[in-house]
Amino acid sequence: MKYSGLAAVVWLLASSAYAQEASAPQPTINQPRDWAQTLRDDAQAVHAALIDSHPGAHDTLNPDFHKQVDAGLARALQRADQTTDAGGWWWALREYIASFNDGHVSIMMKDQGFQFQTRWPRFLTRFIGDDQRVAATREGDASVPPLGARLIDCDGVPADELAARRIGQFRGRWFLKAMHVRLGSWLFQDAQNPWIASPTTCRFQVDGSPRDYALEWQVGDDELNDQLSRLRPAAGDFGVKKLQDGGFWISTPSFDGSPQGTSYPKLTAVLEGMQAEQATLRTAPYVVLDLRNNGGGSSHWSRQMANILWGEPWLEVHKMKSSDGVDWRASKANWSALDAFAADLRGAQANPEVLGYLDTMVRGMRTAQEAGEIYWREDLGIERETADAVVTDPVQQVAGKVYVLTDSMCASACLDAVDVWKAAGATQIGRETAADTVYMDTRLEDLPSGLVQMAVPMKVYRGRGRGNNVPHQPQHVLPVEIMDDAALQGAVRELQGN
Repeated sequence: MKYSGLAAVVWLLASSAYAQEASAPQPTINQPRDWAQTLRDDAQAVHAALIDSHPGAHDTLNPDFHKQVDAGLARALQRADQTTDAGGWWWALREYIASFNDGHVSIMMKDQGFQFQTRWPRFLTRFIGDDQRVAATREGDASVPPLGARLIDCDGVPADELAARRIGQFRGRWFLKAMHVRLGSWLFQDAQNPWIASPTTCRFQVDGSPRDYALEWQVGDDELNDQLSRLRPAAGDFGVKKLQDGGFWISTPSFDGSPQGTSYPKLTAVLEGMQAEQATLRTAPYVVLDLRNNGGGSSHWSRQMANILWGEPWLEVHKMKSSDGVDWRASKANWSALDAFAADLRGAQANPEVLGYLDTMVRGMRTAQEAGEIYWREDLGIERETADAVVTDPVQQVAGKVYVLTDSMCASACLDAVDVWKAAGATQIGRETAADTVYMDTRLEDLPSGLVQMAVPMKVYRGRGRGNNVPHQPQHVLPVEIMDDAALQGAVRELQGN
């Protein structure tokens, strides 16, 4: 199978530059500094990185991108005039990033353990369908709304508008249901964001009648963390498991491609386990490909899994249109990052085909950049020849049903997996996925503060089969966020019986 369009990287955490910096003393957010100037410097660096390396900056199909980059910077600089602390810096920067509504344009703290002091009113809500309902409270506290109460409004602002202001404006992609599911609990948390006011009075529907509650905000402690942990889905683990009824459950909660990452050996073990069980997998009554909590990584893992399960001849005939073309933004920062990542993969003795693909990209992007060209067009000629050829439909190797189980975390290379597996014949169950834009494959760049890294997309799909920011919809909806493994296995057996 040709790896054209392969998401060779999503997070270049393994890059040699990052490894060198990680060993050096790092600035901390607790050190005194001019936060207004810090915001100005970081926001201007975001702007510069996007103009220099993002494929959208010169995309004729996205003529407003440059204006959007400029407008976001202007807003951040306006915020800087009123910024006095780290909260003002961080949330203004997040607002800038959120304005792109693109999960691949993101920022992250280099200090993974840092958290802003968070206040809450002793209860939390989450989305159940379109409603925001109380999902966690202090037990026995009559001054807060009870579990299951439906939010109507706060300070006269309707519930949906309130969530868009308090969450969507600083997180982005609020038009996706997946973001509601993932981030709904943030509605009644205040993590030192000075750009939004905390509600004072909220109305809830309780036992069929509206009821007002005065909110008493207080600093979160272990109780808040405990409540949040109860709302988070179980992390899950990797594995190939044969069930008592002969079905298989294959779990991949990440596709992280970093050789130094903890997922790499586990994903390798999954492939080895599938290969060892290939004959049994193909004759099993059903196979569940469990993608819960999978936020992406490298798409070559899911392609190898598909090859083991269905076989390359089947996949060549049964595939979703990937794209009409792939343009890589030919900047020195982009090809240098890929070159460093390739060096790390060589040290890990990675798949030679993947390494060859990376080398081709680096050479192509470098040559284009040195010639003053904006893009390097990836050659999809082999795929086009295959698509145009008359191919006899091969024999289906998989006897049973294949289900792909998704939740709201599914993004990036996880979406690529669903593309491939559904085209091959899998049935999607679970929840609607997240979505991504046609701008893909990111590298990391440090911002001037030294506190934050930014992810910058490097390529753009042309005519991608799955549209821009379009999620995958399950054929059978299952509330995976409140179902444990036993309940999900029972639901699959019920689907088998129908």
